[in-house]
Amino acid sequence: MRYYDEIDLLKPARVSSNGYRVYGQKEIDRLQQIMLYRELGVPLEDIKNILGAKNFDGEKALRNHLAALRGRREQIDLLIRNVEKTIKALRGEITMSNKEQFDGFGQKLVEENERRYGKEIREKYGDEAVERSNAKVSGMTKEQYAEVEKLSQELNDMLRAATEQGDPSSELAQAVCEKHKQWLCYYWDSYSKEAHLGVAQMYVDDPRFTEYYDNIAEGAAVFLRDALQIYCR
Repeated sequence: MRYYDEIDLLKPARVSSNGYRVYGQKEIDRLQQIMLYRELGVPLEDIKNILGAKNFDGEKALRNHLAALRGRREQIDLLIRNVEKTIKALRGEITMSNKEQFDGFGQKLVEENERRYGKEIREKYGDEAVERSNAKVSGMTKEQYAEVEKLSQELNDMLRAATEQGDPSSELAQAVCEKHKQWLCYYWDSYSKEAHLGVAQMYVDDPRFTEYYDNIAEGAAVFLRDALQIYCR
């Protein structure tokens, strides 16, 4: 509590004459929000920005917390069932299909994505679109997950070669754009050129994405954006 006060995350209602911090109902409600965001792995600086936003809606935030916690519970329950089945399969009591062996791991991928980028993508595309995408990823089979991992590696290799060529309009660069679309469609439930261009621009504007693509090849983020502008026309 003292630290939260120091970083202006949670101020007491007042400080008594003997130096004790006094908290009222408003501060207790804010503390609950802080603790819930912390439980979901949100950094303190991000929590401060979220709670300090002019359009912050406490009830909506609680609904989002509830949905996230229910999702986490479903994920844990699914993994528990997976382990229980695996033990039985090792004993020869049952036979597990490939799909059953993979149950639960798609949801883990969703949770990791939510932790890293959830706030931004929800603000950009809306909760409904994100939930549809999450449902699609959660339902991936083992084979589909392997396919998307292979596709991702192929995409990066092609992007590296195309960036080194330096021509966004080249046949190779446009093939990269087509493969990037295929990769996105594993995660999106619907595709539009506008959304594709928006993602490409985000790769350039967001330093985290720029770093990822520029580690593939220097200037790859800007190159992919420029190639996609041609592709989408």
